[in-house]
Amino acid sequence: MNIRRWLTPLCLGLMLFSGYELTGMLRSYHDNRTVMAEARQLYGNAEPQPLFTEATKPPIDAVEAPKGESSQTESPKEARAQFKALLDVNPDVVGWLRIANTAIDYPVVQGKDNAYYLNRNYKGEESSAGSIFLDFRNDIGKAQPNTVIYGHRMKDGSMFGDLNKFLKEDFIGKNLAFQYDTLYHSYRAEIFSVYPATADLNYIQTGFQNEQEYASFLQTLRERSLYKMDTILGTEDRILTLSTCDYTLDPAKGRLVIHAKLIEQE
Repeated sequence: MNIRRWLTPLCLGLMLFSGYELTGMLRSYHDNRTVMAEARQLYGNAEPQPLFTEATKPPIDAVEAPKGESSQTESPKEARAQFKALLDVNPDVVGWLRIANTAIDYPVVQGKDNAYYLNRNYKGEESSAGSIFLDFRNDIGKAQPNTVIYGHRMKDGSMFGDLNKFLKEDFIGKNLAFQYDTLYHSYRAEIFSVYPATADLNYIQTGFQNEQEYASFLQTLRERSLYKMDTILGTEDRILTLSTCDYTLDPAKGRLVIHAKLIEQE
């Protein structure tokens, strides 16, 4: 009888706590969807670049100098019209990522480190969903070999939650390219590698001592891929890396990684 006396209120308390936690989580998802819808409206004031167009490679050297600086700096340009309204909200906005047949249609921001936007939305407000953000070592004004973008894998499929679709061969076979825009350029990104990984793998290296090191890096990325892609890739090319959490290999340090070749669009 004594057990029942304390067991009933304990169960009730657990139910109330679980309900509170669930309500908070659902509210967080709703708030994130609302904020992202606002961002899309601001960005949508200008016509987006078409995903599939005849494109040419940018005339750059894809290998960084030994000190980590780009071997060639892109000409400084004024931010394109579609980003003006977003920049008025937050000058940390550096691009936009759109992947067809997923929920990924988001602004890309960049902080002074890789922690600031883990729990802040693109406005800089606290948010459990965080932001889609560019590695702090990258510079959209410079021609760097590996551009790295991170995002949370949210349970409602938002942010980078839909990247797990690329683990399925039938999906990736029909979605081998996506759109990446910066303040200054538009790119078609052609996927050449997708795989589960762990955080200790150095797939986020952004600078290379020489062309041979970069070539070895690219070959390693290809070899890790779950599926073989036909994308032609060389050391003159720049790549984009997408990284999110994944629980296939490790519940804490597991990652899902996608690499794509960047092709500048006119």
